[in-house]
Amino acid sequence: MELKLDKQGLIPAIAQDARTGENLMLGYMNPGTIKRTIEGAQVWFYGRSMEDLWHKGEVTGNYLNVQDAWIDCDNDTILLRVIPDGPACHTGNTSCFFTPLDVTPEAEDFLKAEPGSQILDEIFTVIQDGKANLPDGSYTAELLKEGVGRVAQKVTEKVREADIAVVQDSNELPSEIADLFYHALALMSSTGVKPQQVWDELKAWKDEKRIF
Repeated sequence: MELKLDKQGLIPAIAQDARTGENLMLGYMNPGTIKRTIEGAQVWFYGRSMEDLWHKGEVTGNYLNVQDAWIDCDNDTILLRVIPDGPACHTGNTSCFFTPLDVTPEAEDFLKAEPGSQILDEIFTVIQDGKANLPDGSYTAELLKEGVGRVAQKVTEKVREADIAVVQDSNELPSEIADLFYHALALMSSTGVKPQQVWDELKAWKDEKRIF
């Protein structure tokens, strides 16, 4: 059976209490964590924010002990039936699903919103994959192999191209800015900077009203 992984090479996995049927949490797995989970009998996830393997319960001792695993009819979601050693949620709740979703006017606006800045995190994951695997024919892999100096130079070039677009053809500006964002993410990857560090910095600017 061939699992359907997303563009980042991940598949969602639901952990369910084998005794009660309660859904405990949702995580993401890659081929490596699936193998470790099946062979080791405790759940491993891939932490997207950490960009690393995550042995659930390693810090708290609240491991999820796998009884059996199932794949859905579309081969794109895993169900892990587990016996938990303690609360599955980092908040101390038995399950991560303890907050009701109330459809307030604010929630309705959120539900109607199109995906936006999250694409930057997705693109960064793709860049990280190119950096790790260096696939043939990959622009990202070739760029990163040239070193951080070359990546920084490309960012400078993209700033100039965006500046030219403002003067010559503003219709090209969204494309040029997207190109700039991509190369900025590539620069972050080549220097070890994580997107969350940038998001935290921007949040600090906002909270401290540095630019408002």
